[in-house]
Amino acid sequence: MVKQLKIAILFTAVTTILCGVLYPLAVTGAAKLLFSDRANGSLVSAKGKIIGSKLIGQSFVSPVYFHPRPSAAGAGYDSIASGGSNLGPTNRQLADRIQSQAAELRAENPTKPIPTDLLTTSASGLDPDISPEAADFQVPRIARARSMSEPDLRALVRAHTKPRQFGFLGEPRVNVLELNLALDAAYPSAIGK
Repeated sequence: MVKQLKIAILFTAVTTILCGVLYPLAVTGAAKLLFSDRANGSLVSAKGKIIGSKLIGQSFVSPVYFHPRPSAAGAGYDSIASGGSNLGPTNRQLADRIQSQAAELRAENPTKPIPTDLLTTSASGLDPDISPEAADFQVPRIARARSMSEPDLRALVRAHTKPRQFGFLGEPRVNVLELNLALDAAYPSAIGK
């Protein structure tokens, strides 16, 4: 019995060190070595201050910025409350939210169909990207708010559109934070209008 107890304690100690210390350190070290930016949260800085992450969406409400897709994470883009709303297509609360949002978007751009990702939340509620169609839908509002030309704004969107990963995975996308930072950099005089 004592021999079996020693083996059990030794096995627990060895597996704890291997699986609880060495393996996490090796994976973290490899991630920092191979994917340094992502392993550190893909943080974005401006003027020496961290303003967000390329991997987590955040709210932009000013009419001079591109807006992200809606968030179901807590009060909006709350990483602690990450997750979908789990509201089904027959849920009245979901239908009311989408109808209200659609009415606001139709007032903003009545001539174009509303892209789905401007009405629906992502599974995590933290999606930092929108479709190129969702960005294009917002161009007239931003061009009016910033007193700039729509073709210039569309060119900026095209320049920040990322293709499908490896040419076949996912859909083309635009990172909202990166696009808004590029917008401010390209047209600084329009900020705050």
